[in-house]
Amino acid sequence: MAIQAIQQFQLRTALGSEKKARETLQAVKESGYEGIELNGFMIKKMPLIVPLLTKLAGMPIGFSGRLDWKKLIAESGLKVVAIHEDLGSILKDPLEIIEEARTYKTDYIVVTGMFRHDYSSQKAVTDLANKLNQAGKLLNAGGIQLLYHNHNCEFRKVESGETAYQLLLEKTDPQYVNFEFDSYWAIEAGCDAVALMETLGERMKLYHINDRGSRVKGSKGSIVKSDGMELGYGNINLKALIEAAKKNGVKAIILETHRNWIDNSPVKSFQLSAEFLKKHI
Repeated sequence: MAIQAIQQFQLRTALGSEKKARETLQAVKESGYEGIELNGFMIKKMPLIVPLLTKLAGMPIGFSGRLDWKKLIAESGLKVVAIHEDLGSILKDPLEIIEEARTYKTDYIVVTGMFRHDYSSQKAVTDLANKLNQAGKLLNAGGIQLLYHNHNCEFRKVESGETAYQLLLEKTDPQYVNFEFDSYWAIEAGCDAVALMETLGERMKLYHINDRGSRVKGSKGSIVKSDGMELGYGNINLKALIEAAKKNGVKAIILETHRNWIDNSPVKSFQLSAEFLKKHI
């Protein structure tokens, strides 16, 4: 049965100190979440360029890597469902990544969409699939599974006419590489997310959920800006997506919204979304 979890990135503005992080994790647990998905760049000290880049992107992570995450997670009672890491680190030092996964008692390491990668090139995507197979094999030797997390860039077409995502599915070995599916980005790219979930089948081990809509009120122009929303407050058919995820046996359904939180509060936002998840998971 899938557990209800949250992505650490959503909590980034509420982790300014050990005390604040402890309070935030307690609120996560009290809201009904059983698990958390961590990010390597948020649980250990990183070069200054990392927090600077996220700040420039409008989604600052602050300096959460200075906190004692081993202690915080142990105290929280939350299960670590996965850790996001970068592909280069896995290939460079797989033993360090395996040890990190074991420390946090998780079976999954997740690679997200590659920065500045050409997803319109069949060769570049095939090369990526080969590297993922290599990384997955290295982690598998230590009992850890590698998953790939999509954004919208993977749904660009390559020379063959198929999407980069389809090519990754074809070229990766299920023994070493499987998937964490993010329906928000697939839908944003114009895809049928339920159909994609059916295609992934048992290769979809984890599922990222988010809603999409607009909280703009009052008289506006004929087009308003849409963004992530609390679950059930937007227009995505989340019930169908959750059913498809459960049907395919995902281990966790993980909430992640990057911004546009109600009252600009990630805590209020995940509390509202928790009510929807309690009803439908």
